[in-house]
Amino acid sequence: MTGLILRLAGLQQAWGERGVFHHRDTTAFPTRSALIGMFAAAGGRSREEALTPYQQLPGSPSHHDLTFTIRIDSPGTLHHDFHTVGGGYPPEQRLHTAEGGRRSEAKSTLVSHRTYLAGAVFTLAVQGPRPLLDHIADALEHPAFGIYLGRRACPPDTPLVLATHSTDPAGELRNKVPLTLPAPPADDATHVPVTFVHERPTDTAYASGLPDRESTSEPVDFTPTNRRHLPRPLWITTENLPPSLYAGPRPIDALATYIAQGRP
Repeated sequence: MTGLILRLAGLQQAWGERGVFHHRDTTAFPTRSALIGMFAAAGGRSREEALTPYQQLPGSPSHHDLTFTIRIDSPGTLHHDFHTVGGGYPPEQRLHTAEGGRRSEAKSTLVSHRTYLAGAVFTLAVQGPRPLLDHIADALEHPAFGIYLGRRACPPDTPLVLATHSTDPAGELRNKVPLTLPAPPADDATHVPVTFVHERPTDTAYASGLPDRESTSEPVDFTPTNRRHLPRPLWITTENLPPSLYAGPRPIDALATYIAQGRP
């Protein structure tokens, strides 16, 4: 199946899975919900329309038809931060209490804790209906709304789109797409172990086909007042890639060469 190849890299990323207001977590890799939200935002869709089928495209595809394979080039490091809300206001502007009144000065400031991934790099194979993939590729190159890696404070590095018509996107993650490692392979290395996250079982996944974990990342509704997600099974493998994929200390050079090779 043909597909897109994307590269998600930046100073910070945050892929929340179970976060609530006071504690915003991040998973170790991009979530399906966040990726679909990014595609919908790039295409100019509101939260209410994000999951609606594209009636103007052949077959009326939707974002539910997409399948992701994630290669964790560099896992990054966890970074913790906090935000405050409601402090320093006069009594009539302080945060409300559950009874409808106003908080006292001593209790007016709320602290929310945020976790980010610093320096992480992920390469994705995105597969699905061709008309939808073409639409997503065009939207990512000319986004209607800003693109960010999980949270608005996390803009992506470029290049974001590496290939738009790969004939074997998941296979190219294993043998062709440059690999951004946190450190170069040893001179005598015969392979580089790299973690992959699959939404479908593969030949390299467990023979039983049982998933390694479930992620509550299948979006049902993005509407702020009715946000809902369902569990999604994931298969996680460690695969030995050739050291020749290493992009070097300046990845942009190898990435530019790869992108140029894929263009007519």
